[in-house]
Amino acid sequence: MPDAIRKVNVIGHLHPDTDSICAAISYAYLKNQIDKPIYEARRAGTVNRETQFALRHFGFVEPALITSVAPQIKDISFQHQPGIDAETSLYVAWNLIQESKVDTLVITDADNDIEGLISVKDIASANMDIFDAAVLSSSKTRYTNVLDTLNGEMVAGDPEGCIEEGRIRVGTTPEMMEGNIQPGDIVLVTNRYETQRFAVESGVSCVIVCNGAHVSHVVVNEAQKRNCTVIATPYDTYAAARLISMAMPVRAKMLPADKVIHFSVNTTIDDARKVMTQSRHRFFPVVDEGGHYAGVVNGPNLLDPQKKHVILVDHNERSQAVDGLEQAVIMEIIDHHRIGSIETSAPAYFRNMPVGCTCTIIYSIYRENGVEIPANIAGLMLSAILSDTLAFRSPTCTPMDIEAGNALAKIAGVDIDTYADQMFDAGADLTGRTAEEFFNSDFKVFSRGKVRFGVGQGSFMTENSRKAAEALCGPYLPEGAKVNEIPVVFYMFTDVKSQTTEMLYWGPNSEAMVSRAFGVTPEDGVATLPGVVSRKKQVTPALMSTLLEMSEEDGE
Repeated sequence: MPDAIRKVNVIGHLHPDTDSICAAISYAYLKNQIDKPIYEARRAGTVNRETQFALRHFGFVEPALITSVAPQIKDISFQHQPGIDAETSLYVAWNLIQESKVDTLVITDADNDIEGLISVKDIASANMDIFDAAVLSSSKTRYTNVLDTLNGEMVAGDPEGCIEEGRIRVGTTPEMMEGNIQPGDIVLVTNRYETQRFAVESGVSCVIVCNGAHVSHVVVNEAQKRNCTVIATPYDTYAAARLISMAMPVRAKMLPADKVIHFSVNTTIDDARKVMTQSRHRFFPVVDEGGHYAGVVNGPNLLDPQKKHVILVDHNERSQAVDGLEQAVIMEIIDHHRIGSIETSAPAYFRNMPVGCTCTIIYSIYRENGVEIPANIAGLMLSAILSDTLAFRSPTCTPMDIEAGNALAKIAGVDIDTYADQMFDAGADLTGRTAEEFFNSDFKVFSRGKVRFGVGQGSFMTENSRKAAEALCGPYLPEGAKVNEIPVVFYMFTDVKSQTTEMLYWGPNSEAMVSRAFGVTPEDGVATLPGVVSRKKQVTPALMSTLLEMSEEDGE
């Protein structure tokens, strides 16, 4: 396997049933035994109660949800630019931008959460605002920032203090300063003793001595008495005057966090591109799955994302797969349904067998590779086989399914009949369930050409549980069709023990479709289908054939 592959997601179909989930877990485990340990089971939707029971019974948790396999920010090489502290000076920020070749810096707190954003344009704009003489006091600038910006030395005062008041002034002579300097101001002076002392005695908060000039002990002592800060800088007055406003902290000019456009590592590349085209910024913060700052990304970073690698189990129809599949690399398909509509961009291992369950195929692959099946994995695979074959009662059940089921039951240490009753009863439990939840517990969309329809199925051990499910789910069928964007929907309520299905339906001509497909006359919106228990073998082919014929007759 190429080194470029970070991991492979093993995914079942949308609205996952027990086979879909158990096949993903079981096959990911198998692949990790015979290949690099980078295979991870995923679910494409909500796990139904029957499957929840199987997972709990054998000590598993639900696989992580995956709704799209389109490339995400995590699949590109974005820049892991460190965040900066909110007290960082504009001067330091400017230098960081020049060094990093990134025109945007992210301000973060002690927990590495985003506090704001500052760009080269923000810094340039602040530098051009030459008439805001109170910028240091209004932003409560720390003296450490002033020292760093002016390459200065603290002659008197507290480096950890901050500028609380005053405007920036340039002092030339006492005569020119008189009347122009106010108590609390920050004054830049040169080497003239008289000018330095006059500034201190005027009650200014800070005197900045330029040109590396000497500061007399008299001036220092007087400054200490008056609680006046004195800083010496090697820069001349012109340079110091231009630089000093750049000592203000970035928080004074940053774009606050609530206005910052950022992406998650899980944001898709397509979504990121759309946002970038509508923003003036070139670089955007990226946060990790915990919401903490992780780096920055720009447009060119999105040009060559690494495609996700997937293995599909228990389906091979595009309508049943997660979003973004056309942007992923399909490595394998393990399935037991009809050959559907999924296309691959490169050759893929495709194993499709006419058996009752995907896990029966996976059981064969375990044996072919000589991999020992742990008891808990055996339990999951058994659960899938019992579910898909209705405990070996379905016409889709083959001798291979029965052989695999018996062998897996022995490994798992369970009695098939007892466990099957428990599992089906758990799946039929309607306590606290909504119609939508039940509808989606095992529902698939099928398509061929212009024909699209959906078929759901619930399996029940008692008539009371089946009737209760029909009453709950029946009124939801129109909404289920709307959500899935299909014109007609059919739902099977199957009695496992009597091997009879009562079918509910909704949509234009749906009653005529059912009548024609199965040769029955529905009563009160319900079609009774004796001996019909398999969606895959008995229902979907009959409906597909009927809908195609009716479509041709209508000239569509």
